Amino acid sequence: MTAVLVERLAPEDLWELFQRVVPPAPQRPQGGGHRRRGDREVLAAIIFVATSGCTWNQLPPGFGLSGVTAFRRFTEWTEARAWARLHRLVLDELGSRGGLDWLRCAIDSVSVRALKGQLTGPNPTDRGKKGSKIHLIVDRGGLPLSLGISAANLHDSQALIPLAQGIPPIRSRRGPRRRRPGKLHGDKGYDFRYLRLWLSSRGIRHRLARKGVESSRRLGRHRWVVERTVSRLSGCRRLHRRYERKPEHFLAFTAIAATLICHRRLTD
Repeated sequence: MTAVLVERLAPEDLWELFQRVVPPAPQRPQGGGHRRRGDREVLAAIIFVATSGCTWNQLPPGFGLSGVTAFRRFTEWTEARAWARLHRLVLDELGSRGGLDWLRCAIDSVSVRALKGQLTGPNPTDRGKKGSKIHLIVDRGGLPLSLGISAANLHDSQALIPLAQGIPPIRSRRGPRRRRPGKLHGDKGYDFRYLRLWLSSRGIRHRLARKGVESSRRLGRHRWVVERTVSRLSGCRRLHRRYERKPEHFLAFTAIAATLICHRRLTD
């Protein structure tokens, strides 16, 4: 059962990429202790927790390791920024194959209920209940290029510049690496003159919906892809509600979900 689970959740091509970002195992100068579980089995267990939404203690015994071991390794790899680096590697693979379309990108956010932790705040769209917000920029096909989290009461407009600056330099099929969208689409939450000026100063064309001018009934021909990606992120059930006290752990699960979305396109 273990081999089948591991192969399904951490397939060979994803495992090969992860080996390039996983930090070396810490050494024990005093020796002794239990044998360290294999990284691939732990990776599969972490992906299972992310996609199923179960707690660490509910990890099935078929993985051959405890939830405590999986959580400890998850924390270790999160501190080493392994998840963000894995997401970038998958984007590089897609870019080198011409799988990214930079012509029209879109930006949006989604709020989730939060039980505890930093970077939480009253959600203005959920009766002021405590929540966090996921921000993302996607390419024309809906592949997430940049991610961020904040308290639920942070205005969307404040996330645009950090998100745009957070797009890593990604490989292209031909030419240098790229990190700037050809055009960026956003809803009325980004309707601010300073954002338009900032985008224009960096050579990024923009199409931000205008308040009091455009109808809110239609999402737009080019902005609907980011809503579809938000729906796909919800396939990672650990993101339905934030249980993590530390914001970096919640961001790590967001990066895992984005990586799986991009990897799925890579293997299509």
